[in-house]
Amino acid sequence: MTEKSDSNLSYKSAGVDIDAGNRLVERIKPAVKRTSRAEVMGGLGGFGGLFHLGGRFQDPVLVSGTDGVGTKLMLARQTGRHRGLGIDLVAMCVNDILVCGAEPLFFLDYYACGKLEIDAAAEVIEGIAAGCEQAGCALIGGETAEMPGMYTPGEYDLAGFTVGAVERDRIIDGSRIDDDCVLLGLPSSGPHSNGYSLIRKVLERAGGVERNADRIEALMAPTRIYVADVLPLLDDFDVRGMAHITGGGLDENIVRVIPDGFGVEIDTSAWQPPEIFSWLAEVGRIDPAEMRRTFNLGIGFVLVVPEADAEKTADRLADSGSARPVRIGRIRRVEVGQARVRFGDE
Repeated sequence: MTEKSDSNLSYKSAGVDIDAGNRLVERIKPAVKRTSRAEVMGGLGGFGGLFHLGGRFQDPVLVSGTDGVGTKLMLARQTGRHRGLGIDLVAMCVNDILVCGAEPLFFLDYYACGKLEIDAAAEVIEGIAAGCEQAGCALIGGETAEMPGMYTPGEYDLAGFTVGAVERDRIIDGSRIDDDCVLLGLPSSGPHSNGYSLIRKVLERAGGVERNADRIEALMAPTRIYVADVLPLLDDFDVRGMAHITGGGLDENIVRVIPDGFGVEIDTSAWQPPEIFSWLAEVGRIDPAEMRRTFNLGIGFVLVVPEADAEKTADRLADSGSARPVRIGRIRRVEVGQARVRFGDE
């Protein structure tokens, strides 16, 4: 016979605290408000986020992107550094749609956990708001899902979604790239949000997080957001292609925007990767080819421009306060069957 309990069940006793969710919404409202744009209609808490394109665009094409932050989440949990993950989440989405020439307009997030810990959740979402401010987009909504039994205590997951717009005749699709073009690399802030399954293995080999506290600052640095650097260039310079250097590294991301019949030659002596990458390679005994396929190695975003415009483009970026980009290689013609990516050390 099944024993009956005298206590009444409730959603809270099952592990979901609606009141905690409401307190979180109230806490993050000031951060969300700072991201607002004139086109936003309504406030936080509706069933849908409203955004009016207005008359800024003549023939707009909407560009969307979604991403997460991978197992960097696990390091955040170990180190108590949650805010940077919010910036990472925005960066991974807005940098992707920037490649098309799109201006990020608005952002939504999804935060899932086993038990809502308001301080950690607020830190993440305040980081998302900070990332939206950097990107110039509005945080118009999100979802906080408390799912006991799905996640262990203290564990959470993130996903982000952004929508941007670009005039149809201003879409950057790489179709005008030719062998008169060179590659300008914009510095990364570190590993960004890629390769953390391997990074965690290296940390284990090196004795764990506690014994490598001096490396955590570099490993947890938020992903750099390139919107404010790059978007103003597009009106004045002949940018023919762009690549966000994420998983797959320089090996795989640049050729995604290069037309058939062309490849890239990358000069690895043109820049000095941040020290954290040499530490990872040394401690993990990771060979150079694996490093290149896994990490950005200090180059987080690439512009493809005609060689004649390269210096002027680099000067503008430097004058605007951005770190001066590095000329890291060039476009070359390739025959069928030839490797499309060639490194100077090969």
